[in-house]
Amino acid sequence: MNTTTVSRDPLYVAILKNVITVVLSLAIIYVNGTLVHTFRKHQVFNMNSRYILYIHLVVNDIIMLALMVLLIFLSQTVFTINVSFCIIVLIFAISSNLNNPLTLAAMALECYLAICFPLRHPQICTVRKTYIVISLIWFLSSLTILPDLFAVVATRPATYFNSRIFCLWANIFTDPQLEKKRDVSNIIYLVTVWLVLFYAYFRILFTAQAASTNAKKARNTVLLHGFQLLLCMLSYVHSIMIEGIIKFFPGDALIIRFVISLLIQVTPRLISPIVYGIRDKLFREYLKRYFLPSNKPKKYP
Repeated sequence: MNTTTVSRDPLYVAILKNVITVVLSLAIIYVNGTLVHTFRKHQVFNMNSRYILYIHLVVNDIIMLALMVLLIFLSQTVFTINVSFCIIVLIFAISSNLNNPLTLAAMALECYLAICFPLRHPQICTVRKTYIVISLIWFLSSLTILPDLFAVVATRPATYFNSRIFCLWANIFTDPQLEKKRDVSNIIYLVTVWLVLFYAYFRILFTAQAASTNAKKARNTVLLHGFQLLLCMLSYVHSIMIEGIIKFFPGDALIIRFVISLLIQVTPRLISPIVYGIRDKLFREYLKRYFLPSNKPKKYP
């Protein structure tokens, strides 16, 4: 069985990596957790399809960051973990990561319908239909992972799942055909999401400019969503980027893997609280209750 060879960091380097990752991730998880709490507490949010999709994005960020912190911590301390446990963690981590671009595409379509078809928007974007879309997002993400899992279960002996391994996707799913399938599915997702994004947001831009109402804010929101999606889409080429850079700097494999993972997996999660938690007037008013208790939020229906 071929696996990716990974050497261990010196103790002080491992500690530094863990501190950076844990502190940054926990800070983002705390902010995102406050957004989820605000969403659950107020009906004005949980009855609005736009905020439901946004919170789905935030929840996926929390899942992804929590599991990433867990894997980095385990890889730097115990180094190898049980294969079955590793597979479970990877499935949830990769599913939540793949969910984000699809959720951003759904948010783009929702914005497009709200701006270009304001009269039909309430009938199209109901709460029930929004949760159906979220279920579909999870289903589509699982389609890229479950076939790989079935292939491993069918080809590995039962004892393999009780063994220990350095927890990397490439160390478990070693069949070259699975890698080709993953690349094809990632390309399909990449092209589809970008087509949806370009179509929806260019229509939004043209409509906002023609109406000349809140055009500046609409353009800024488009740019932020586009930048966030661009960072999220890097997850599709995450492994390719790491392996490509390691070929040029084989002696720095550990630091390359750490830096690229931090930039691709953590940086996009910094944008979500900014886009809705700070820029959105309604969310901002309610968040003041928790961050600035002396401020009373305005009353909204």
